[in-house]
Amino acid sequence: MVKILFLSTFIVAVSVVYVWIFRFDNVVTEFKRFGLNDLVRNFVGVSKISLATSLIISVYYSHNTLLIISASLMALFMFGAQAFHFRIRNTFVKHLPSFLLLVLCIVIIANSIK
Repeated sequence: MVKILFLSTFIVAVSVVYVWIFRFDNVVTEFKRFGLNDLVRNFVGVSKISLATSLIISVYYSHNTLLIISASLMALFMFGAQAFHFRIRNTFVKHLPSFLLLVLCIVIIANSIK
């Protein structure tokens, strides 16, 4: 279980950082399609990168409370992403990344609760 928890946390954190730093042009395009302004996009980006950092820190220091809170908040963001993808009727392929990260966040939460 520890390996699943670590791997799930690592995948979520690295994926979020990768998308928001190295694929930012895609993020800008998506947020425009969602009808959201730059302020909202920047808030979401800073929040997600902060949560990704918190996920890594919580695993490194074995801090379950921080892990559960970070994964829960990240799951809320991923749920919101799913809602916006449904709202603009994106294809399944566009839904898939945030859906997989949502599932991994749920796995993290489920494996962290004692």
